Amino acid sequence: MTRKNPSPERKTQRLELRVGPSVKRLIEEAMAVSGLAAGDLAYEGARRVLQDHERWVLRGADREAFLKAVAHPPRPTARLVAALRAHGK
Repeated sequence: MTRKNPSPERKTQRLELRVGPSVKRLIEEAMAVSGLAAGDLAYEGARRVLQDHERWVLRGADREAFLKAVAHPPRPTARLVAALRAHGK
């Protein structure tokens, strides 16, 4: 899922939030450090959450390959067995 930077888009939508004083201070500090406006900062945070989620969610053929490998793991190779024995010593 690719997301584009909202900057070129015309900003016509509103989003209002009620936050506690400590959250407001944190957001204001992040705005000052990053140079981003509140909306762009919210966008970046949302984009990162979705990127992290995409890393952990397998779909389609990837999901099937993973489940097949878990259900029917390959036999360990002689090289792997030797490495595990050497590591245990």
